[in-house]
Amino acid sequence: MKIDLLIHNAKQLITCASPNGAKRGQAMRDVGLISNGAVAVSDGEIVAVGPAADLRADYIARETVDAGGKVVCPGFVDPHTHAVYAGDRAAEFEMRIQGASYMEIMNAGGGIVSTMKAVRAASVEQLAAETRPRLDAMLALGTTTVEIKTGYGLDTASELKMLQAIAELDRTHPADIIPTFLGAHATPPEYKNNPDGYIDLVINKMLPAAAEWYRHSSFVACHSPFFCDVFCEANVFDRAQSKRALEAGLKLGLAPKIHADEFENLGGVSLAVELKAVSADHLDVTPPAEIEALAASNTVGVVLPAVNFNLGSAHFANARAMIDAGVALALATDINPGSAPCPSMPLVMALAARYQRLLPAEALNASTINAAHALGLGDRLGSLEVGKQADFLIVNAPDYRHLAYQFGVNLVDRVFKRGRGIL
Repeated sequence: MKIDLLIHNAKQLITCASPNGAKRGQAMRDVGLISNGAVAVSDGEIVAVGPAADLRADYIARETVDAGGKVVCPGFVDPHTHAVYAGDRAAEFEMRIQGASYMEIMNAGGGIVSTMKAVRAASVEQLAAETRPRLDAMLALGTTTVEIKTGYGLDTASELKMLQAIAELDRTHPADIIPTFLGAHATPPEYKNNPDGYIDLVINKMLPAAAEWYRHSSFVACHSPFFCDVFCEANVFDRAQSKRALEAGLKLGLAPKIHADEFENLGGVSLAVELKAVSADHLDVTPPAEIEALAASNTVGVVLPAVNFNLGSAHFANARAMIDAGVALALATDINPGSAPCPSMPLVMALAARYQRLLPAEALNASTINAAHALGLGDRLGSLEVGKQADFLIVNAPDYRHLAYQFGVNLVDRVFKRGRGIL
């Protein structure tokens, strides 16, 4: 049988296969390893995986790539980012080193509001131009699909401008981009003492405008989902306000996501479970009862250890307990200018292994197949299985565990997107 591409001579072919949904519990320790494996690709999709000898006998490829005895694994999926922004917050980094907390910086006019000012002043073209190098870095580090949120505009025009920049980047960058509307990211200065009024604006103006934008966007044609997110946190939006925003998004066809339990537990995880959210993210202070509720649901728990690391915190989300309870756990960078200026999923895996006691297999599954499920795309992405999009990496290591074992170096040798070598 003739095919477009055959990747062979992989010392370890890591499939992360999970045909029945996201991985949980003991299944997260299984990466679907095939020794001396191969992948056959046609029309951008995987048509076969298995031992190299079998695939070389069964297929005639227009292009053959020798993996050179290295690891081949799925491309990473980053399911929680704020990658589109203007400017930086390096000065706040210095303030934090001197003892200022996240909320102290935010209350002093820094944080999200600082980036809001830069985004409001920027054009669509400037936002795209400043973001593209970040996406290039993420791609070089193995991320082939990335979610990007709005939330630095905090008014209707600026939130739409961010969506336009996200669409432009999806059109022009090799990575697949999934958009999320996060109008309820913070209360802007003009609503400082009226958060309920701002939520009214999000519900009555911003969400309808975002939904209308999406209906006419290129994302519809490629069947990309569109999410609604909210920052459910003390001094930001409480559970009731968060519920109002997410339910309004649901009525417009936007599946819910939620920032929950980053600093204080306000019941955001129980809200995510109630609304059947695609994911609940951060989870740094989620109590045991809500971990159990999350485990009993289809909502993916997304943890973001680069945030804790960047904030100099000794406390990380209890990802070990989550996996042991049966939560479908995913990892993400949360790349943003304030709390996580980190483009690297391998570094996130390394942090999760050391501070959250994830085994390398669990960290890799959390960065591929489960991360795809955190975007509602587990049937299309995140593993090397027949019928899925052919997004994969050649990793310059003899064993997949090196992705979490080593840090401070990029082990990604080549990146393939839809079966085409792009790096």
